[in-house]
Amino acid sequence: MKLSIIVPCFNEEDTIKLVLNNLLKVEFPIEKEIIVVDDGSKLNHKKIIHEEINSNKIKFIRLTKNQGKGVAIRVGLKHASGDVFIIQDADFEYYPQDIPKLLNPLLNQSVKVVYGTRFKTKPSLMSRSHYMANKFLTNLTNFLYKAELTDMETGYKLFTKNTLKNINLNCREFEFEPEITAKLLLSGYRIKEIPIEYKYRQYGSAKINWLDGIESLLILLQYRFCPDSKLYQLLYNTYKFHIKKVINKLLTFFKKIVH
Repeated sequence: MKLSIIVPCFNEEDTIKLVLNNLLKVEFPIEKEIIVVDDGSKLNHKKIIHEEINSNKIKFIRLTKNQGKGVAIRVGLKHASGDVFIIQDADFEYYPQDIPKLLNPLLNQSVKVVYGTRFKTKPSLMSRSHYMANKFLTNLTNFLYKAELTDMETGYKLFTKNTLKNINLNCREFEFEPEITAKLLLSGYRIKEIPIEYKYRQYGSAKINWLDGIESLLILLQYRFCPDSKLYQLLYNTYKFHIKKVINKLLTFFKKIVH
């Protein structure tokens, strides 16, 4: 059995090498491969981690332009040769030392999907707005899909290759989290949660905001009630590709004025 660790990254030059060094130090109970997908960063991350790349321990894929975390994950999944997949964010909010304990329930063949939950205790330094948004989306997921999760939006999601056989992912950005969760639950998979360590990012700035939270809400509603509705898809696309971009530009403009 082999574990594929997919590391999507975009302008994470402050933390990418730290994350990879930690991944290389961890002792896993099964064979592993590390796949870095550089989502069109300004600085080619291959130059930053050239020592690791040259050791042939890390696969490296660079997208020519930034397309979003969801696209980077989908590309990574296509290049993965493992039997088990996990996503490792490159901002070092999640600790690779936790991955082996996430693997244990799966290796014991008790489950096929494991999530690392940050909310057995309140995450260190997480803002109140992010905390409340995560709790709201998780509670909504539980209500809509009859689940018992504590952390739907966690970055640590571990699942077997077989679970994706009949699941078609369409995500482009941060909607990966609600989309895969909704589709796994609708497919009848039980999601086991294991407590993990977590520390809110210390470098750079968070790329996700309240607009992405609204998008997660729309995704959860879509796959529960109208996955095949062309009208709903049109409304969703209008928000994602037009309204959301306009609001982001306005927010950026007002921030410049204020500062």
